[in-house]
Amino acid sequence: MELEAKIYVAGHRGLVGSALVKNLKGRGYQNIVTRTHSELDLTNSTAVAEFFAQEKPEYVFLAAAKVGGIVANNTYRAEFIYDNLMIQNNIVHQSYLQGVKKLLFLGSTCIYPKNCPQPMKEEYLLTDTLEYTNEPYAIAKIAGIKLCESYNLQYGTNFISVMPTNLYGPNDNFNLEKSHVLPALIRKVHLGKALENNDWDTIDKDLNRLPIEGVAGDDQMDRKLQILKKYGLVKTEAGKVSVEIWGSGKPKREFLWSEDMADACVFIMENRDFKDTYKNEDIEIRNTHINIGTGIDISIADLAEQIKVHIGFKGVFQYNADKPDGTMVKRTDVTKLNDLGWKHKVDIAQGLHLMYQYYLGS
Repeated sequence: MELEAKIYVAGHRGLVGSALVKNLKGRGYQNIVTRTHSELDLTNSTAVAEFFAQEKPEYVFLAAAKVGGIVANNTYRAEFIYDNLMIQNNIVHQSYLQGVKKLLFLGSTCIYPKNCPQPMKEEYLLTDTLEYTNEPYAIAKIAGIKLCESYNLQYGTNFISVMPTNLYGPNDNFNLEKSHVLPALIRKVHLGKALENNDWDTIDKDLNRLPIEGVAGDDQMDRKLQILKKYGLVKTEAGKVSVEIWGSGKPKREFLWSEDMADACVFIMENRDFKDTYKNEDIEIRNTHINIGTGIDISIADLAEQIKVHIGFKGVFQYNADKPDGTMVKRTDVTKLNDLGWKHKVDIAQGLHLMYQYYLGS
C-alpha cells in the first residue's frame, strides 16, 4: 500500500476497526476514509454503491459486522446471518466493481466446527458441524471467505480473508451484561478489590461511568449491593470478598491483543497477496483464509489468577459449575501466519497490564 493511498476501514469504531485505524495512522497512512452507521448503512446496497462510486477507495479493510454474545447470537439468528451477509456482499461486490486493489476481510475462529481438532488448522474448515448457538454468524463469515475466494478466482481480484482468535484491547466492551470473559473478569476483580477495601468512591465512579442494569454510583446502597451480588460480587460478614466465575474454570482459551491483530492485518495488506495464501500445486484452491492468533492458550482459572495478582485482589473466586463450560479447548494453529512472516508481540501478562491501564483511564 502506498502511504498516500485512499484506504476505507469499514467498522472503524469497534474493537477491531479502531485498532486498524490506529495502526495505519502510526505507519503514516493519512488518507483513511470512515463512515459511521448513521452516515452509511452497509446493509443498503444502493447506499454502498453510491459511497464506493464517490470515494473510490484503493484499499479496503472489512471489519464491519453485527456481533454479540451467545444469547444475542442465538436469539437474533435471522439478523445475524442477514445483516452480515448483506454487509459482506455489498462491500466485496462494490470493491470488485470499483477496482479496489486489495481487500482484507475479517472473520472469526467461530467458523470452525464445534468439535474441531486442536489446534485449529485452516484446513479444518467445513469438516464437521458448527456450534449451534452461533451457527448463523459463522455461516455468514464462511460465506465471506468463499465470496473473496470466488471473486479472486473468477475476476482476478486480490481479496484476502483473516480469522482472528479471541481479541481484547482498547474500545473493548466492559458491560457485565454483554462482555466477554477477559474484560468482564478485569472489571469484576477491580470492583472486588474496591469492595474488600470498602472503597465506595471507586465503586461509585465505576458504576457512574458504566451502570449495570441501570444501577449507577449515586443509587441507594442496597441497590448497589444487590446488583453487585447479582453479578457475583459478595462480601461476607468476615470481610472476605468472593467473585463468581461461570463454569469450572478448566476451559482453555486463546487471547490476542487487538493492536497485535491490527499489526498482523496491515502487515498482510502491505506484504502479501491472495496468491500467497495457498500452494501453487493446489488443484482445488480452498481454505485460503489465515488464522490470526498467538497459538497459545490459558485456562480461565489461570487467567483469573493472573488478573487477581495484577490488580491486587485478595479475595476468592467461586466457580459456578451450574453454568456451562462450553468447548474445553479452542486454540488456533498459526503456522500459516508465522510462515507468511508475522508473529505476535504482546503476551498475556503484558496484555493484561495494558488492558487494566486502559480500563482505569477510559
